[in-house]
Amino acid sequence: MGALPAAARVYIAGAVLAAALCAVPAMRDASAVPWGAVALLAGLCVVSERLPRCPLTVPVLLAGAFLLPPGAAGLVAVPGALLGRVGRRPVWVRRLWHAAQFSLAASAASYVHGLGAPASHALPYALLPALAAALTLALVVTALDGGVLVAAEGRSPRAAWGAPLPAALVPPLLHGPTGLMTALLWHSAYGPVAALLVLLPMSVSSWVLDRCRRERAAHQATVRALVQAVDLKDRYTRGHSERVGRASVLIARELGITGDRLEAVRFAGTLHDVGKLGVPTRLLRKDGPLTAEERRVIELHPEYGHEMVRGIGFLGEARDAILHHHERLDGSGYPYGLMGHQIPEFARVVAVADAFDAMTSTRSYSRARPVPVALAELHRCSGSHFDPRMVAALSRALDRHGWRPASPRERCPEDIIPPSRNVPVDHCSPATSPAAGFAHPGGPA
Repeated sequence: MGALPAAARVYIAGAVLAAALCAVPAMRDASAVPWGAVALLAGLCVVSERLPRCPLTVPVLLAGAFLLPPGAAGLVAVPGALLGRVGRRPVWVRRLWHAAQFSLAASAASYVHGLGAPASHALPYALLPALAAALTLALVVTALDGGVLVAAEGRSPRAAWGAPLPAALVPPLLHGPTGLMTALLWHSAYGPVAALLVLLPMSVSSWVLDRCRRERAAHQATVRALVQAVDLKDRYTRGHSERVGRASVLIARELGITGDRLEAVRFAGTLHDVGKLGVPTRLLRKDGPLTAEERRVIELHPEYGHEMVRGIGFLGEARDAILHHHERLDGSGYPYGLMGHQIPEFARVVAVADAFDAMTSTRSYSRARPVPVALAELHRCSGSHFDPRMVAALSRALDRHGWRPASPRERCPEDIIPPSRNVPVDHCSPATSPAAGFAHPGGPA
């Protein structure tokens, strides 16, 4: 404990002493304590703490709070905390702290439950005391956590207690019914074995949910890595991908797209330019107009992007949007010259979002246009280049939510070149439409 501040050492020692004092009544009146139940529940806590992502600790502690007197309920948490996994040093100090923290929380939950516990453990009379005990467990754990952050890391009380509190209330409230059901079955004719079986499906479902969260986090990390690679290569459009993703979601929500499809729209907008990784950097950073040959090379980027993400299964419909977001309703787009509803829906969404952000962002060859001017340009080109439904949806979404253009921090000063190097977009011709001329001097978005 030498590396810890003096205030933190005193705080942890005080918590350990308080937990020990709470256990004194159980030791003094040992004959009245069901030590078999204590040992069984403590063993489950050890297993939960040793196995990765085995979320049984909270329901087991709550079951102990419902079944045991306060002193004995506090002892249930101690072996698991002392033998559990600790990722940071000092290891034993952290183990002692967690043992004291959970012991105090379990004792307090048991005490609160005892105050309102009915003579009969049957439902629905047991619900209110169980809810009060679960809330007590959450509040004590959060309060003690906040105190150690203030003492050890010097955080402000508002940062230590304010933000974590709402999130800390969720797990006990979710696991409280499981702990209550365990206690009810424990007292039933089926006994402890049937009670412990309640924990199995909860553990499996929590494991599945954890896997889903981890998979989702991996998907988002993959997308972020690809976007960062594009931003590093094409300095002219830094931050463009994230904004197109946001604008695509605004449009999709107005169209009634929800759930996994909404997430796919976000991926589509965010990754629409990933194919630029296959385009020579000298072309992406060229200050002057592109030659016809250079334009043909850059116009391959949707196909490059589609090839890059073709094997990423979670992108779903986003892959077609990456391939076709430069198609136009009148058939003058690329790479395949699709027309009207031949163009996938997500591609039509991303095309509008892409052009809108290009017009409202300062580029090397043009200054940012105000949002109303950009919307007027989109409306003028709707029906020829853009799907009118998508343009109308974006307009409605902006009326509701507004739009934050690119901030100065998303651009480097050296990236902003006087706009005289660009031919301004004034009409919806194939060469100068918003989709063709706003993302690169003389080149496609």
